[in-house]
Amino acid sequence: MPAGFQQLGGETVTGTLALSVFTAVLGSLEFGYNIGVINAPQKIIEEDYNSTWAHRHGQAIPAGTLTSLWSLSVAIFSIGGMLSSSCVGFVSEWLGRRKALLINNLLAFVGGGLMGLSKLCRSFEMMILGRCVIGAYCGLASGLTPMYVGEIAPTGLRGALGTLHQLAIVTGILLAQMALLPFCPESPRFLFIVRCQEHQAKRGLRRLTGRQDVGDLLAEMKEEKRRMDMERKVSILELFRSPVHRQPLVISILLQLSQQLSGINAIFYYSTSIFTKAGVQSPVYATVGAGIVNCAFTVVSLFLVERMGRRTLHMLGLGGMCVCAVLMTVALSLLDTVPAMSYVSMLSIFGFVAFFEVGPGPIPWFFVAELFSQGPRPAAMAVAGCSNWTANFVVGMGFQYVAELCGPYVFLIFAVLLLFFLIFTFFRVPETRGKTFDQIAANFHRSSPDAMMDMDMELNKTSTELDYLGDERVN
Repeated sequence: MPAGFQQLGGETVTGTLALSVFTAVLGSLEFGYNIGVINAPQKIIEEDYNSTWAHRHGQAIPAGTLTSLWSLSVAIFSIGGMLSSSCVGFVSEWLGRRKALLINNLLAFVGGGLMGLSKLCRSFEMMILGRCVIGAYCGLASGLTPMYVGEIAPTGLRGALGTLHQLAIVTGILLAQMALLPFCPESPRFLFIVRCQEHQAKRGLRRLTGRQDVGDLLAEMKEEKRRMDMERKVSILELFRSPVHRQPLVISILLQLSQQLSGINAIFYYSTSIFTKAGVQSPVYATVGAGIVNCAFTVVSLFLVERMGRRTLHMLGLGGMCVCAVLMTVALSLLDTVPAMSYVSMLSIFGFVAFFEVGPGPIPWFFVAELFSQGPRPAAMAVAGCSNWTANFVVGMGFQYVAELCGPYVFLIFAVLLLFFLIFTFFRVPETRGKTFDQIAANFHRSSPDAMMDMDMELNKTSTELDYLGDERVN
């Protein structure tokens, strides 16, 4: 094997593949950073808002207005993400995956500039607008990154490499890309299937796989293109109307909702105030500790996703989060009478974060790309991303009000939702580990809702048929 090439899970990882995946997910650092950055300095930002209000109006800001401005500052990030994620399909087809990732960085510079200058200009409007623009950057990154990584990754490594997107996000939460992307190849699937550039696709495959003979991979893409030509490109409206795509679309949306309505962003956005209410003496350090747990268990998921499978890890994560949410509720409700419960609440939060990163954190992002073939994939990524960001906005905007209303029992709401998503995953979500895009998509074309529980049997049958077709093309 040539120097610089490594074997992982039976697949060859070339330097080009490693560089391309690393560079693509590097942009997710910005995504993760801006999810978590608003959390710890809450009091400082609120004091700045109060100072600005006093400068303008000659009096302190009303408490209700401050709560509304703070909630808007947190949640407007999701509005930007929701709007831009709905454009992922159009942008990725128009510019290509790599160029779209490259140009998207301009939004990060604009958003960062607005937020950085907001204090100097005494303008909380600039802070809020900057959060919206940076959210738009993150919305595009959340769709483009898993799409690009999923398309360039070998089938046997698609889950593990897809998890790196989430690892980069959580690394950003705990803590450029433009110089590296020009050296990364465009997605061979995009070049071959969308642009019909077989020579460039073949060259990209050779760089990514380290093999000169890539005929089998091209054959797989030809079969995918043949299916795409039969089904043609699917718009968002057609996606909702099509009975063929209804099952994978419902699964995709529910998986995205299971990530955001799990309550995880209530932790990321408000963990400092939660730790304070739980009686933790150094809440900022506890928040940093939650970030460390976040990163550590994303790495755990990276090694487990191709061994245990997507469905199993997702269910494990949902179940663990549900238990931790119940424990957190009990601990917070008994805090006044049993001071030691502050430690139980802190450990419950750490466990909640850990189980999130085992399954619901990374899996929904790349699972959508696996459920759809090339034709409907961009539209499906846009719908799923919009669903994710809409739920993100609901949690970010409403959690503080619901927490004031429900007190220590607020996480029981998330526990009920987690239990629902666990049951849905058990009965309706298929396992896609080790299956090609066409094998997964072909099953949905052929199966009815009643056949969902026979997914693995159907996928194995489809795999045999496609292998036979591949042999016929070679002969």
